[in-house]
Amino acid sequence: MKALVINCTLKRSPDASDTEALAGVVTGRLEKEGVGVDLVRAVDLPIEPGVTSEPVTDGDAWPQVHGKLLDAEILVIASPTWLGRPSSVAQRVLERMDAMLSETDDDGRPVAYNRVAGAVVTGNEDGAHHVISEISGALADIGHTIPGQAWTYWHLGPGPGPDYLYEERGREWSHRTGRAMAANLHAVARAPAEHPVGAPPE
Repeated sequence: MKALVINCTLKRSPDASDTEALAGVVTGRLEKEGVGVDLVRAVDLPIEPGVTSEPVTDGDAWPQVHGKLLDAEILVIASPTWLGRPSSVAQRVLERMDAMLSETDDDGRPVAYNRVAGAVVTGNEDGAHHVISEISGALADIGHTIPGQAWTYWHLGPGPGPDYLYEERGREWSHRTGRAMAANLHAVARAPAEHPVGAPPE
C-alpha cells in the first residue's frame, strides 16, 4: 500500500516546514504499518494553474504529481492556515485535481474511487476546522473516501502566536490525533480490496 502526502506550505526547500513536521507524525505511523510514503512539497514544483491533468506548459510538473496520485491508495493534503483559509498552494493542487472528476478507470469508476484521504493543518492563527472542512469537502467531491477523524491540526487558538516548530504546547494532542488519523486512513484504505466501490449507476 502507498500513501502520498502533498505538503502545501508556502516555504520552499530547504526551509523548515511546520506543516511537514506535523505530517511526519502521520507518515511515521503509516510507515510502521508497512505503508510506503511519498512526500511532495508542491511549492518546489512548477505547477501551473488550471483544471486539467495534462501539462499546461512544457515545464508543468502536474502530470508527475497526477501519476503519484493514481499510484497511492492514501492521500494526505497538508496545508498551513493563512487568513483562515487553506494556502494558495493547496488551492492550486485541488484545482488541478478537479480534472479527476471526469477521469475513469478500466471499470468505469472515477479514478479517485477506492482511495482514502485526509488533511493535516498547522498555523499560528485560528481557522483549522474551516481549512479541514474545505480540503475534505473538495477531496470528497473528487471521489475520495474521507474516514472518520481523518485529520489532525496544530493551532493555539485565536490570534497570532508562535509556530509549531518553536512551541511545545498542544503538540501531544496533535500527535495523538495524527496517529489516530493514520490508523483510520490505513484501516479504511484496506476495505476496497475486498469490497470496492463500483461505477456510479446509469
